[in-house]
Amino acid sequence: MSKSAVIAIDGPAASGKSTVAERIAKELKFLYFDTGVMYRAVTLAVLNANIDPENEAEVSALAGKIGIDVQPPHKNDGRQYDVLLDGSDVTWAIRAARVNRNVSLISTYKGVREAMTSQQRLIGLHKNVVMVGRDIGTVVLPEADIKFYLDASVEERARRRFSEEQKRGVQVDLDQLINAMKERDRIDSTREIAPLRPAADAVILDTTDKNIEEVVTEVLAVIHTRLELSGM
Repeated sequence: MSKSAVIAIDGPAASGKSTVAERIAKELKFLYFDTGVMYRAVTLAVLNANIDPENEAEVSALAGKIGIDVQPPHKNDGRQYDVLLDGSDVTWAIRAARVNRNVSLISTYKGVREAMTSQQRLIGLHKNVVMVGRDIGTVVLPEADIKFYLDASVEERARRRFSEEQKRGVQVDLDQLINAMKERDRIDSTREIAPLRPAADAVILDTTDKNIEEVVTEVLAVIHTRLELSGM
């Protein structure tokens, strides 16, 4: 491979993008980077600091000060990576319900997105990377070599999240998950800054009725063809 390659995978919550991206990264020996955890970490930091999530100025100021790092997993408890917030392991803390309720709002703030986007671009432009998020192909790295947009019905996505939480021993209500996911979709797709949408040149895959193996196979086939044609 003569130069670094960037593979962008976008999509709504629980569309399968993170699991697929991790598998793809392992197969290609690329860095796996889920950018969504950065916004979750900012949200957790805001809540821990007792800052009002609706106070955009204070939230944005904090986002520019905290240190967020993503590393390979150090323990086998179902995690795909370690998320460190100012050196502390917050991998599961960023999945808490209170974070879920506030991350979409906080991720709309211009200052927060600018702080996170600059860090994401630094990583993406200098490594072979599979980068996952909601605006990678449209905003963070529009020059990505290959772009995918994974989607699924909101009911199927809620069932997937419900199953994940049950496996971790967390009791959740499926109907509440469906409603929360609908609201997050609404916020993410209508926000003024970097709305959730497929890039014009993205390969769009509906994963509703497909298992992970099927999606991984489809994605890898596209990647190998594109990389071969580009001479990478």
